[in-house]
Amino acid sequence: MNFSLNEDQRSLVAAIERLCEDFPADYWRDHDDRAVFPHEFHRAVAESGWLGIAMPEAQGGAGLGITEAALMMRAISASGAGMSGASSVHMNIFGLNPVVVFGSEAQRQRFLPPLIAGAEKACFAVTEPDAGLDTTSLKTQAVRQPGGSYLLHGRKIWISTAQVADRMLILTRTTPIDQVKKPTQGLTLFYTALDRSKVEVREIHKLGRAAVDSNMLFIDGLEVPEEDRIGEEGRGFEYILHGLNPERILIAAEAIGIGRAALRIASQYAQERIVFGRPIGQNQGVAHPLARAWANLEAADLMMLKAATLYDAGEPCGIEANAAKYLAAEAAHDACQNAILTLGGMGYAKEYHVERLLRESYIPRIAPVSPQMILNFIAEKALGLPKSY
Repeated sequence: MNFSLNEDQRSLVAAIERLCEDFPADYWRDHDDRAVFPHEFHRAVAESGWLGIAMPEAQGGAGLGITEAALMMRAISASGAGMSGASSVHMNIFGLNPVVVFGSEAQRQRFLPPLIAGAEKACFAVTEPDAGLDTTSLKTQAVRQPGGSYLLHGRKIWISTAQVADRMLILTRTTPIDQVKKPTQGLTLFYTALDRSKVEVREIHKLGRAAVDSNMLFIDGLEVPEEDRIGEEGRGFEYILHGLNPERILIAAEAIGIGRAALRIASQYAQERIVFGRPIGQNQGVAHPLARAWANLEAADLMMLKAATLYDAGEPCGIEANAAKYLAAEAAHDACQNAILTLGGMGYAKEYHVERLLRESYIPRIAPVSPQMILNFIAEKALGLPKSY
């Protein structure tokens, strides 16, 4: 398995890095301070054609693989944009995979071009307050109406970009859980307009990534036409599962980018900051934590690329994708912590950006699945240990 980037992949990374030069770290600090969505960045990515990197060519996408998408997201994050930059386009990159794979040709033609062009933004509405990671316990209901449409009622939580989204990919229950043989049955997926007269979007104020909103959704009588249903009724959980491994790979890539951005700032500071007549980076107490952080990030990057390569080859990659997400998130958080400690008091100042990166480094540790659940999965699937939940 060769992890060297080919010429096209190197060109892709270089193009993304050039695009990100127009959005320096100060841009992201300003948007974080003001809690304003980075519309200019989203527009620039769309106009450059990158929003469709993993979308079909027939709908205007580039038709590339998850490896290329991960390289793109890593480069965005590493530019200093962190999770604010990555999350502003994350849903467009691979969030509509269920529509690509399980939607009809008419749905792909209707839904994908506006997303790729940047004319529409989407959000991913699965998580609920009471269900948490137990997706099969979600309570949002979609009841079929005379004529074929569905009426939706329920709540969703931690829904990113809902403040600016035009549409949402939403998982609902169409058959009560006590009427199905398995809890995974009876769940149905829709991609539909976010009608704010029927959906209250209430922002959650949080530790980091204020530029990209997180929200609770209160859905009261949202009517969804049958043509907005993705695939068959009752098979939504199966469709969602299909995109879990790519999501973990992309989150891993974004975490690696955060860690690299923090290390770049810390290393430069350690070279320039003179104390007792010598740069502080000459001291092993400063240099070694940064060196260890670099090694951990590079190891996580190899696992991320392995998982992406397996996915693009059509091979099983669940263990590798989960391991990549776990390793990358932990390595990124450690790199950000060490960056702040390297800068000392200035690391606590917003001027140097590492405090923002540290706050955002918690996101890949927590979402979309906790490190404890990943370790449960690896223990069961890789080591053959009994399932613990």
